[in-house]
Amino acid sequence: MAEQVLTELKIPADADYIPVAKRVASSLGSKLGFSLEELDELCIALTQACDSAIEASEEAWGEGGTLKLTYGATEKGIEVEVEAQAPLSRALTAHRRAHVRRIEELEVRRLAQEMIRLFVDDFRSQVDASHGQVRFRMVKYLIG
Repeated sequence: MAEQVLTELKIPADADYIPVAKRVASSLGSKLGFSLEELDELCIALTQACDSAIEASEEAWGEGGTLKLTYGATEKGIEVEVEAQAPLSRALTAHRRAHVRRIEELEVRRLAQEMIRLFVDDFRSQVDASHGQVRFRMVKYLIG
């Protein structure tokens, strides 16, 4: 994780709440000295990561999941980690549904992740169905 965690945000796994996550990223990135173009790139990547996490959450557990976003400062930039968390009542069935994926959906996810990579400097994803977690980590370095 980042050298310094700036804040954490928990929102429903619902696309209507993505603007909240983007607003936090923009505000923190602005405080760290990012340009408007760099902030736009970060927000594009964050939107795609949240969409992917919401899709994975709904596929694995249905509706009612949560996104946990951790925003941190690194020596050279900002790091945002997006983690989908299972609803408490459905956490036990997470591993069953996670195994039921179609090849087309995996290709769409892979494409979405490649899109994220276009806008950030470092990107990592992790799926842990046994613990009910989907996590995306993005780092955008400050140029200059």
